[in-house]
Amino acid sequence: EGLRGDTLIDVGCGPTIYQLLSACERFREVIASDYADQDRRELGKWLKNEAGAFDWRPVVKYVCELEGDRRGWLPTALPPTTAYKWAEKEEKLRKKLRQVLKRDVTKANPVDPVSLPPADCVLSTLCLEAACKDPATFRSALRNVGALVKPGGQLVMVTVLRETYYAFNEQVFSCLRLERNEVEEAVEGAGFDVKFSEVQPYLLGDVRTDREAVLSLVARRRACLT
Repeated sequence: EGLRGDTLIDVGCGPTIYQLLSACERFREVIASDYADQDRRELGKWLKNEAGAFDWRPVVKYVCELEGDRRGWLPTALPPTTAYKWAEKEEKLRKKLRQVLKRDVTKANPVDPVSLPPADCVLSTLCLEAACKDPATFRSALRNVGALVKPGGQLVMVTVLRETYYAFNEQVFSCLRLERNEVEEAVEGAGFDVKFSEVQPYLLGDVRTDREAVLSLVARRRACLT
């Protein structure tokens, strides 16, 4: 319930919007950022509703279902304001997603040369473990990302654990192998207090990755860094 405010920054958004669909109900402004030019271009195509953009409607409908708003699944014979709740959510996110920025978590200001006011919340999903080559770089990147959060604001992370590689579209990418305690200690070291931390095992047998679990974490930035 405390995850709300004026501004949310997504660090490492990729070309996706799924992670922002619920956030757009709780924040007035959303700022997305990613390192890859092609990912930012793809997100921009969806944002402008261009032809050929990825169709996120099935995901948007599913999120509406999870949120308990089943109007998105009702027959089209019903009035549009009732039947198309999912379309309203898409448009709400398009209006609130104000910027799609280049980001580099190894920089003290990850969105340099843009300077952003500290945000109420920073979201980072499956990003830092792929962007960092070793634990020291991971800790440094977390400090850089954490600096985007205002004192009292919150950091929301989803991180894979004990993964060294993942494959996509016949390409194999390296990943920093992390344990739960390493992530939590790095978050604490970046000036945050962990408020929620949960590990979910990953199903074995997926040849595209050797990950063993997924960590979901929420932390609040200390008012006075020590």
